Amino acid sequence: MRQVWITRSGAPEVLQVREATDPTPQAGQLRIRVEAAGVNFADVMGRMGVYPDLPPLPVVPGYEVAGRVDAVGAGVDEAWIGKDVLSLTRFGGYSDVVCVPAAQIVERPEGLSATDAAAIPVNYLTAFQLVVVMGGLRRGETMLVHSAGGGVGIAATQLALNLGARVFGTASSGKHAFLKSQGVAECIDYRTEDFEKRIAELTGGRGVELVLDAVGGDSFKKSFRALSATGRLGMFGFSAAVTGEKRNLFQYVKGALQMPWFDFNAVKLMDVNKGVFGVNVGHLWGEQERVRGWLRELMKLYSEGVVRPHVDSVFSFADASNAHQHLQDRKNTGKVILVP
Repeated sequence: MRQVWITRSGAPEVLQVREATDPTPQAGQLRIRVEAAGVNFADVMGRMGVYPDLPPLPVVPGYEVAGRVDAVGAGVDEAWIGKDVLSLTRFGGYSDVVCVPAAQIVERPEGLSATDAAAIPVNYLTAFQLVVVMGGLRRGETMLVHSAGGGVGIAATQLALNLGARVFGTASSGKHAFLKSQGVAECIDYRTEDFEKRIAELTGGRGVELVLDAVGGDSFKKSFRALSATGRLGMFGFSAAVTGEKRNLFQYVKGALQMPWFDFNAVKLMDVNKGVFGVNVGHLWGEQERVRGWLRELMKLYSEGVVRPHVDSVFSFADASNAHQHLQDRKNTGKVILVP
């Protein structure tokens, strides 16, 4: 099999394609011949050396794949063989062959291509947890999503609109036309506008019921202030820590110091009737059946036309460094995909 390895921390060029022997599925596992793998910002942070969950280097990154089952281990129904599936992977997804526990796999609905399927697990599960499970968004409420043109932003917008909510989004101006075509009511250019001020203008000073923020640092403070009474802030990343191509400890520490460590205390939350929560799908491996249930619900929403993965670009394994660069430079609108 072929795999993309992070050989050491650094710029995208540290990614290398290597050959290895095909793995054999163990008890409770299925083996997938991978047709497409998703690229996530966590992979970029891991490559740069600022992602704490990454195993010791060298390592094969990757949290999600789509392909076809070609073998099963003991205790797994052989009827899975030949089925088109999508799956979460606990690292190792940048491979053209992977073995994963059966609890992490769902069958792909008819018509769902491998490239579109690989765009679903991480982004849509994160959005589902943010908007539906923990965000509790309801019809008539308003949501602000940062990085609205990214994979999670697009997924969250689709789920929010399906619930009957109104969506505002921050993104660079070049993505505004696309986002409005997706149903975003108002787009805010984070490079030239103060989103906190714009939200106050758009809501008559009331604020929004839900904010989704993966920027971190000072953005968390401003997002919290942009909430209405009974509003909820969902935090799911720390992209403010990533600048340039290599690890920048100064930037990381600066962003960490700007975090609202003392703002989200219990007394203040009670006083202002606001809530704060965090989401990291990569820390839910002990809840596999629950997460699989969410994934099945997303497959149902795909069949109903609600879930519509938007693939920005497809890169080969050999071009993985450019895939990382494209994502890191925030050039993508939607998902970046690797294919063997």
